[in-house]
Amino acid sequence: MYILMISVLFTLVVSMLVMMVASLLSKKVVVDREKSSPFECGFDPKGSARLPFSLRFFLVAVIFLIFDVEITLLMPLAYIISLTNIFTWLFAGLMFLLILLVGLYYEWLKGALEWSE
Repeated sequence: MYILMISVLFTLVVSMLVMMVASLLSKKVVVDREKSSPFECGFDPKGSARLPFSLRFFLVAVIFLIFDVEITLLMPLAYIISLTNIFTWLFAGLMFLLILLVGLYYEWLKGALEWSE
């Protein structure tokens, strides 16, 4: 037990030391205006490169990821149908789909699915 505590402490100290050294070595001291500005074929930029990003695109991407993960979680249900009781399988599948449908209904009520305002 004593050796385990020493090895965990040693691992934590070494990892923190490596992180601090990496942080000190990676600091950029000189901020150059040319390096901070966007490059447009040698010409001065006409507008700001930091345009505001529409939140609708982000919300659609997050909703897509949620339902993409849903499909990967539903796939094993088709495999285990022969390994389990049909009522247990049906209950688990329906509860999973019900939770997702409630989430979809909530997003619909909040207006996250409406593209135009």
